[in-house]
Parts: sequence; C-alpha cells; structure tokens
Amino acid sequence: MKKKILTFIFSFIAFLIFAYIQLPVLKLDFTSLYITLIMFLLLFGFLNLDFKSPIAEYFTKISKISFGLSGLLVLYLLFVPFISSTPFFHAGSYKSLLGEIIESEFSSDVNPVSVEDIRLVDKENANNLGVKKLGEVPGLGSIASLGDFHIQNIDGELFWVAPIVHRDFIKWMTNLKGSTGYIMVSATNPQDVRFIKDIDGKPINITYQPNAYLHQDLARHLYTHGFANIGLTDFTLEVNDEGYPYWIVTLYEHKVGYAGADAIGVATVNPATGEINRYSIEDAPSWIDRIQPEYFIENQISYWGTYVNGYLNAKIAEEGVLKPTPGTSLVYGDDGNSYWYTGITSAGADDSTIGFMLVNTRTKEAKLYKQPGATETAAMRSAEGKVQEKGYFATIPVMYNVLGSPTYVISLKDKAGLIKMVALVSVEDYSLVGLGETKQEALKNYKEVLKAKGNTLNLGSSSGSTEVTGKITRIGQDVQGGTTYYYFTVDTLENYILNTTSAISEEITLTAVGDTVNLSYELYGDTLDVTAFDNLTLK
Repeated sequence: MKKKILTFIFSFIAFLIFAYIQLPVLKLDFTSLYITLIMFLLLFGFLNLDFKSPIAEYFTKISKISFGLSGLLVLYLLFVPFISSTPFFHAGSYKSLLGEIIESEFSSDVNPVSVEDIRLVDKENANNLGVKKLGEVPGLGSIASLGDFHIQNIDGELFWVAPIVHRDFIKWMTNLKGSTGYIMVSATNPQDVRFIKDIDGKPINITYQPNAYLHQDLARHLYTHGFANIGLTDFTLEVNDEGYPYWIVTLYEHKVGYAGADAIGVATVNPATGEINRYSIEDAPSWIDRIQPEYFIENQISYWGTYVNGYLNAKIAEEGVLKPTPGTSLVYGDDGNSYWYTGITSAGADDSTIGFMLVNTRTKEAKLYKQPGATETAAMRSAEGKVQEKGYFATIPVMYNVLGSPTYVISLKDKAGLIKMVALVSVEDYSLVGLGETKQEALKNYKEVLKAKGNTLNLGSSSGSTEVTGKITRIGQDVQGGTTYYYFTVDTLENYILNTTSAISEEITLTAVGDTVNLSYELYGDTLDVTAFDNLTLK
C-alpha cells in the first residue's frame, strides 16, 4: 500500500509539472485533458509494475487497471471527437456559430467618414516606424524588442500599439522587473510615433508578457491563477483612455464537440502587478476593442457561407456557397465600435463580391451588406495600375463610406516601404480611382472621378450648401495627376482658399482677378468643396 501511495504521489507531481510546462486545458471539451490523463495513467501503471515477479505476474492489478483506462481513453480520442465534431454530421451547428446574420443597407448604416479619420498606416508600416523609434533609445534595442502591433481606438483616435518585450531568455533573466513601456503609432498620421515609458511620472513595467518565462509568462500566470479549465487565446496589449496598458485575453470554449471555438468572455491582466480581472462579454470595460479573435470570426464566417445548404452541397454542388475574400480588416464606425470586415464572394468568383460583412469585435453582432463590387485584390491591382510606372505596391485595403460610396482606402508604398501616395477605389466600380500624395488630394480627385461618372455625393459631415457672391481677389492653377485645379480667393470668404476644376464649370478657365462670381460650396471638415460656379462678369 505504501508503494502505491508513493507512486501515486510521484505520478501526480509529474502531472503537475507537465501541466505547468504544457498548460493543457483541463475541461471536458478539450482533448488536451484526455491526453494529460492518459500520460498520468501510463506513468502510474508503469511505476506499479512488479519487475521482480515472473512474466505472468509482471502486471499488477493496479498497472492493469491504469493501462486499461488509458487504452479506453485512447479509443475515446480516436472516435468520439471525430463523431462529435466533424462537419459531416454537424454542418448545421457550424453554420449557426456566427449567430443571426442581419442584412442591412450600407448607406443608411455606415455614415461617411471624415478625410482626417481615414486609416493610412498598415501593420507593416507601423512596425517599421516602431523599430525606428526603438532604435532612437541608445542600448534599448540590444535588450528588448517590439511585440506584436494591434490597432485600437484610444480616446477617439486610432493607434497601432505594441509592447516592449524581452529579446530572449538571458535578457529576461537579467531584467526580472520587466521591460519598459509601449510604442504607439498613429494609424492616420505616420509622423505621429510615440514611445510611452511612464504615466504621471510612474514607469510602465511590462513584467508579465508572452516573452517572459516561468511564473512571469503571461499564459502560465493566468493558468496558475484559476484559468486552467478554460481556453485562452488572442493575447493583446490594449491601452485604456488614460494611457494605462493591459493584456486582454479572450476566454473561449468549444460549441461543436471538441471544435467550433467561441468566445465567452475576456480577462484583463495588469502587466506590472499581474492583477487579473475576468469579465463576461456584456460586462467588459468599454475601452476593450478585441473580444472576438480575428481567426474565430474568419472561421465562423467561412462555416456560415460553406454549409449554407449542408455538407454534401458544399463538397459537390456548391449551390449558394459563399466564402470570405482573403484578408480581414479591423475597421471603426462613427458609433465608436470596432468591426471585423471582410468581403463576401460566391464560390468560383474571382474579382467580384456579392457584398461584405461587418462583425462587431465585442458582441459578434454580424451584418451582411449586399453591395456587389470588386474584391480587395482587384482594387489593389487597379490602384497599382494607375502608378505602374512608379513601381509602387498597394497595402491591404480598408473599406470606408466615403462621400456616400463604399470605398477601399489603399496606401501605395515604394520598395523601401514608405507611403508615397493614397488611393481611393470605388467598391462598386474599381476603375474609379482617386490618387493623391495626401489624403486630402486623393479625396479631391476621387470626388471629381465620381462626379464625372454621375454619382450622387453624400458629404455626410458637411454643414450644408451655402451660396455666396463676391469678387475674385486672386487666382492661380496647378496640374496634379493630369487634372488642372484652379485655386482662388473671393472678398466675401477672406479666410479660405477655394479650388475647383472645369468639370464644375468651364467658366473657371476664363476667370480673372476682379471678376464677380456666384458660387455654392459645402464645408467638409476644414475644406470648402465648390459645388457650383458662375462667372457673372462674363455674362
């Protein structure tokens, strides 16, 4: 009996060591639980073998029971997870993982965006800018590195944020207090890069992090503090509106047997103290953007479109089968919420979509917008084609409602990865492209392209149309991208420089200083958009 107790204690200690290292989820809908139990039973059975006995009595009763139970668990793992999780038997369950899909109208749901809020900096560009900023601190790059960048809304502005993390095991051993601070890169202004080392004079220590070891490893810290029986994923550093960073970790379980991962809540971890708070999806603090992991949503959208008419149809006929376009973007609405965006295309389609889907990154509320148009890839090729002589390449598009039209916003980079131009590409007709070296210039050109095609523009945040009469005090012209722009001032609008093209009125080409003009304009952000021009002197 004493030997059995000792072998059990030894096996249990080995079980704890294995769990501490590998972090298996000890929950019935995770196969890692059964694998860990099998290893425990095999070790316990092996230690209870009677090595001094003849072959016939080699296996003791305890070892036979242990090996028998482990064998049953192996058989269980070979059959039960497959039967309970395979789409062949559970296509309907996979299809419904995303929940109810609400069909909505794009123009009424997604309000036009201000040109100042258009996102230009992508993840790669943010990383390059962050590495450069890190290099400005002497010696820091040799002991620390940048973690993964994630975009988020901080006090109403979009930033890419990445923590400063340990470079390797040796650097962790020599700096157990943690690395210092995080880097913020504006998603709308590549010149705005910040290294945040302290808040109100107190240093920001990133002690608990994915790049730490033993008890300071972020996943292990959660695991040993009450989270061994739940799935943990999507370890993201988010910053609250006061600038304090927290690790945000999605909690999940399986909804289709041993598959169909679905978020059920979130945990926040103070990176300096290790303090943990657990929240349901409904109770999570409002500053947390990411509760639904990107790959969860990508999989669930794919299941919804693939199994729309069952498993066999998805594999044979493909009738009505839909699929997300490659790449998922995180976009922000003027309601302050963030959404996972992806285009939706039919099986076999190449350059066209049947619409797109927005999924709330917190609540998973999903809306489908049936808006036929171009895929992100087609829009990228169209933008690159406009500047093919320069050899620029396009970033992954982000979709916005610009001037009432669904529009892909694309940054065009040179070979060094520097942003050289901005392209606005119509989702409905990807031949309509507005280019510019700045967002304002690209928007200006995009307006002209849409007007030339007879599109009705919705300026959204404009203050309404205003009509004025006055005398031209100055006038000049500039050619940009093959289009001549006429810049002028009038005595009744002394604080503004207005501009227009001959597409609005051919009379602008003959206008001179001193002419009396009547014009209509709309204030859009900080710019005046001339919508009508009439030279009264010419008449």
